[in-house]
Amino acid sequence: MEKLRPGRLLLVLASVSLLAATDAHAQAARLRLADLLAEARAHNPDLSAAAARTRAAAAVPARVSALDDPVLSWEAWNAPESLRIDEADNNIFRVSQKIPFFGKRALAAEVATRNAEMIATEARGTELDVVAAVTRAYYELWRAHRLIAVYTREKDLVQRVARIAEQKYGTSEVSQADVLRAEVELAHLLNRLQTATLAVKGAEADLRATLSRPETDAFAVPEDPPPARLPMTLEEATALAIAERPEIAAQRSAIAREDAGVRQAERARLPDFEFAFARFENAHASDGFGAMASITIPIAQRGKYDAGVDEANAKLSLQKAELRRTEDRIRHEVATAYVRAETARAQHDLFASAHVPHAEQAFAVTESAYQTGAVDFLSLIDSLRQIEMVHTEHVEAQVEFERAYADLERAVGKELPRPVEAPSKGGHRHG
Repeated sequence: MEKLRPGRLLLVLASVSLLAATDAHAQAARLRLADLLAEARAHNPDLSAAAARTRAAAAVPARVSALDDPVLSWEAWNAPESLRIDEADNNIFRVSQKIPFFGKRALAAEVATRNAEMIATEARGTELDVVAAVTRAYYELWRAHRLIAVYTREKDLVQRVARIAEQKYGTSEVSQADVLRAEVELAHLLNRLQTATLAVKGAEADLRATLSRPETDAFAVPEDPPPARLPMTLEEATALAIAERPEIAAQRSAIAREDAGVRQAERARLPDFEFAFARFENAHASDGFGAMASITIPIAQRGKYDAGVDEANAKLSLQKAELRRTEDRIRHEVATAYVRAETARAQHDLFASAHVPHAEQAFAVTESAYQTGAVDFLSLIDSLRQIEMVHTEHVEAQVEFERAYADLERAVGKELPRPVEAPSKGGHRHG
């Protein structure tokens, strides 16, 4: 094999940094993920609906803890047939008010407050879902643009190889088959370019859907992702998820709600009261005032209230089981996303440090060897295909890491910091 010349070495180094290199103008016009997330938070209908549900639930405690409306009534007794109300034996004007037993209204407010807390945390979960969806769509768009860059660069290499084959064919050093093979390979790259261009449009459509953006204008090219690094261990991520995940907070609020519901069902056995004050206006007797007090008798329907307590206790047990199931599911989600991200990170680093530069070096050497007649054209084409494959897999590993990282943030329940340096070789943390 021919020794790699300095010019070829520069080609290798330039090719390794292909995916990250852009000119200053393009970098300034890049699409930023933070801007899209802000737009989604402002316009996504799922978030608007969740916010409305939260506001509605927050208004319930004040309503359920209020007393029933007082009742103003009027009664006329023994009115003449002429309906002369002023000649009726009795005109009674009464104001009455129902008053539940002490503590019932406070428990109703507590149940409603806990339910409002649960709905508020569910709204936070909706926001996390939207953020994860926007992030995945964003990096799908980045993937499509990166593949276009890969295929465009490969097309240029195939065109260069085709010119070499044409020159060698013109001097009868190779057969026409080499020229035809180069044309076939060029057609292959052009087809891949067209497919990748259509993939950009599909990714843009998915991104518009997550943003609820009706416009059809094209998006700018997304910014390149930060280094593929994990900021914590799996154990730390799991512990953070148990502490931060809104679904767990919602289940805990549901348990508190059902616990208050048990106490509310037990207090329902106690009687309620009604008080009334009346004014009597009499046509043929003295006027006067009256008062009335009444009390319910829950003991007459003891079975109904016992059943209510049983129902409330069953709901409490159900929510406790739901909490355990939610914690188990979240641990599984964190572990799955973490392993995916760790696997993609390892693949990305392997491609960046070994596969990509080795494939580029192999192509440079094979190209020189073909020019001198040391290898055939099929070996050169195979080397070209290896470059395309490793660059493509490098992009796929980066995108898979970003998708897994978005799923990890969703599983943890909060945004995770992105480390900017490689992890220490002696440590166990990634970041």
